[in-house]
Amino acid sequence: MFSVEQLQAFATTVETGSFSAAARHLNKAQSVISQHIINLEIDCNATLFERSGRYPLLTEAGKNLLPQVQALLNQHQRLRNSALALSDDTPSEITIALDEGIPFKKIITAIDQLQRQYPHVTLEFLSASSLDIIDMLKTEQALTGIIFSELAMPNYLDFECLGTVKFDVYVAKNHSLAKLKCQNIDGLRLHRQLLIRSRNTQTSSFQLKISPDIWYADNYFLLLELALKGHGWCLLPNHVADESIERGELVKLTLEHGDMGWHANVDVLQHQRHSNLAIFRTLRNLLRNRLKP
Repeated sequence: MFSVEQLQAFATTVETGSFSAAARHLNKAQSVISQHIINLEIDCNATLFERSGRYPLLTEAGKNLLPQVQALLNQHQRLRNSALALSDDTPSEITIALDEGIPFKKIITAIDQLQRQYPHVTLEFLSASSLDIIDMLKTEQALTGIIFSELAMPNYLDFECLGTVKFDVYVAKNHSLAKLKCQNIDGLRLHRQLLIRSRNTQTSSFQLKISPDIWYADNYFLLLELALKGHGWCLLPNHVADESIERGELVKLTLEHGDMGWHANVDVLQHQRHSNLAIFRTLRNLLRNRLKP
C-alpha cells in the first residue's frame, strides 16, 4: 500500500510543476521522487501523470486522487504536531488578554506567525482593562497579557516592553471645551472627566484623576461613546479616536503652548510559571518592536 513519502512526492510534484522541482523542495534525489510516484501508480493501478511533454501533467486519475492526497497529508501533519505536543510542556490552549486601547491590527501579524509555528495550539483572545488583565494572569485565566505599563508589577509576572501607543485628550465637537485652548491642564478640572478603571474599581497609575467630577468605564470604546454624547473629556488612544476625528464628531484638546498628549508604554506579561516555555518565548520574540514608533 502507498506510503506518506509517495503521497508527498505526488502532491509536491503537482505543486511545483516538475519532478526535479519537487526533488529540490523535498531535499531528495530526482530519481527517488520519480520512483515514489511510479510505486504510487502501481499501488493505485492507474497512471497519474502524462509524461510526454516537457513537464508532467495530471491525468484524470491524478486529478481525482489529488484532493484525497492533500487531505490525508494535512491530517498527517496535524497528527505529527499533536504527537510532538505530547513530548513537551506546550499547553494545548493559550488565552491572550489584550487591553482594548492597544491596536490589535499591530499585533495580529505576530499571532499569524505563532499559529504557523504551533498549529496544534488553540488560541483564545479576551479584552479587558490593563489592571483586570493582571488579575487574570494571577489566576491563570489568561497566560499572556498585553497591557499599558503599570508602575507596580507583581513579582510573579515576567514582562517586556513592546513599544508605545499615543494618547490625547478629546471632547465632543459641541462640548464647551472644544472651542477653548487651555493655558494649562488645570483648565480641565472645571469639567467632568471620563476615566478608565478596572472592574474591581482600581485606577491605572497613568490615568490621573484631575477633575472632582468623574464618570468611569472599563474600556476605551465606552469612554469614546460617552465623550461623543458630550458627557465629559477623556484621554483616548489615537487609534480609538481617529474615525470620530475624521467625521468631525470629536475634537483633540491642546494647550496654549503645546500638546496635552503623551506616549504610553505597552508591555507583554506572562506568569513566571509559563514564561520560559518555548511557545511563550516565541510569542515574546514575535511581538517585539510591533509597537515601536
